[in-house]
Amino acid sequence: MSTQFEVVVDVDRPIEDVFAYLADGRNDPEFSPRVLAMEKSPDGDTHVGTVFHSTVKDAGMRSQRDFEIYELTAPTRMRWHEVSHNSITAEEGGYDLEPTSDGGTRVRLFNVLEGHGVGKVLLPLAGSAARRDAPPSAAVSRRPSRPRPDRDTGRALDGTGEGWTVCRAHSPCGGHRVPRPA
Repeated sequence: MSTQFEVVVDVDRPIEDVFAYLADGRNDPEFSPRVLAMEKSPDGDTHVGTVFHSTVKDAGMRSQRDFEIYELTAPTRMRWHEVSHNSITAEEGGYDLEPTSDGGTRVRLFNVLEGHGVGKVLLPLAGSAARRDAPPSAAVSRRPSRPRPDRDTGRALDGTGEGWTVCRAHSPCGGHRVPRPA
């Protein structure tokens, strides 16, 4: 049993800049309150086989989560899956990026959540929590939509506080930093 969440946003940044930022998962603690720490192995550029090791706080409990990059096609596509053993895992997640006609970038972010053991029982609750916490109609178990992200969070590639926001459409992960719509 699994459930999928998706969000699509347009960003007023070139696709190469957006891809470079998103490919470095070490940025997660800067924007996701559930991510307490993030490490990367091996060091260096992100590539197929890179694993991001995170310490997160979900439902008041700390856990370790490891995500392996299994596909990376700059600057348009990134895929990961969780290799840690938790009751609910991200079986698959990813970003799809495409340039827009005005020089910006359209970003699609998704996660497929899978329940294991007791997680099979908890998955519907996690899905409900995700839908409750997500921007209106951002979950696409039924249909895709374009949410309105919080415009008061995030920071830009240049550190000005403009250009990035936190996506909560695929909770229970708590949100990944996604480029803010123009």
